[in-house]
Amino acid sequence: MAYPLQLGFQDAASPLMEELLHFHDHAMMIIYLISVMVFYIITAMITTSLTNLYILDSQEIEIIWTVLPAIILILIALPSLRILYLMDEINDPHLTIKAIGHQWYWSYEYTDYESLEFDSYMIPTQDLAPGQFRLLDADHRMIVPVESPVRMLISAEDVLHSWAVPSLGVKMDAVPGRLNQTAFIAARPGVFYGQCSEICGANHSFMPIVVEAVPLEHFETWSYLMLEDA
Repeated sequence: MAYPLQLGFQDAASPLMEELLHFHDHAMMIIYLISVMVFYIITAMITTSLTNLYILDSQEIEIIWTVLPAIILILIALPSLRILYLMDEINDPHLTIKAIGHQWYWSYEYTDYESLEFDSYMIPTQDLAPGQFRLLDADHRMIVPVESPVRMLISAEDVLHSWAVPSLGVKMDAVPGRLNQTAFIAARPGVFYGQCSEICGANHSFMPIVVEAVPLEHFETWSYLMLEDA
C-alpha cells in the first residue's frame, strides 16, 4: 500500500512512476554537484589571496562557463524528453475507463462493458472503518487488473477537475466538453490514493480517488458481480 502521508514521494507502483523517480534523483544529483562546486568557488575566492583582481578577460574561462552549462542542460533535457514521450504513449490498452469529475465526486464508466458504471464519493469521517484514511477513502474504488495497460478517458461535467494518482504517475486535467486521455500500468497489487488536483470549488479537498489493483481473475469476478447487481 502507498501511504499518502509519508514524507517525499510515494512508492512507485507503475513503470512510468519508476522512471519519474529515477529522473528526479538524476536531476537532484546534478543540482547537488553544481551547488557544491559553486560553494567551493565562493569559499576559495574569499579565503585565498592567490587571486588576480585586475584580470580583464580569459578566453579559456569563458569557453568553460559557456560549454559546461550547455552540457549539463543536455544531460537533463534528454531523459526529460524521453519521459514526456513515454507519458503520451498508449499502446494496445487492455481496459478503458472513463472518469468524469463532478462537484464533488467522481463517476467511472468501464467502456468495455455494457453497463458497468458507478459513482465514487468520499467516506464521511464518522463512517470510516478502522484502517481507512480520512479524506482519502471512497465508498466505491476504481478496480483495475494488475500488469494490464489501462487507458483513462478523463472529462468533467461542471468545472475543471484533475484526476491524479501519484503512485501510478498519473495526472490529467478533467475539462468540461473535452476528453483527455492517459494510460498507466499497475505493476503490483495494492490500493493507491489520489485527490482532485485542481481547485474546483468549496469541497475541492473532499473528492478523493482510490484505485485498487487486483489480479486479473479477481477483477473478472468483481466485474461479473457488478454487472449482476446492475
